[in-house]
Amino acid sequence: MQKTQDFTKVMQDMAASFPFDAKALQDTFKTSAVLGERVTKVALEAAEKSSEISSKWTKETISKVGSLAKVREEPAEYSKALSDFASAAAEMAAQNLAAFAEIAKKAQMETVELMLAAGKDFSEDATAAVKKASVDVTAAAKKAAASVK
Repeated sequence: MQKTQDFTKVMQDMAASFPFDAKALQDTFKTSAVLGERVTKVALEAAEKSSEISSKWTKETISKVGSLAKVREEPAEYSKALSDFASAAAEMAAQNLAAFAEIAKKAQMETVELMLAAGKDFSEDATAAVKKASVDVTAAAKKAAASVK
């Protein structure tokens, strides 16, 4: 009966001949983690500010609704109160929607800046890794060529 060949040594030698830069991988992971942290910070700040605006808007609306519930002497006073409420609500809506738009614009600008910076960082990491890999592969090829002779 024939014995199966053990390829463990062959696989170890093959893996050793392919250069792998753990530091480059670690640097890339750190860059990704920093990007994630910064983008999360931008999103959380926007969510916090949006929540504050929503809360303020709700409180103002509730206070205005309270004035609608007051008893009036004349029927015309009810329509005036409703008209005043509608005008105030429209004004509040315009102000608050503009505030939401400012938050969104700021978050968008910060995100674009982060992405551009991250692209630059990733590009630099990739360039460094490719240069190192090229040097390592060249050295491995020379070593392999020398061992064949």
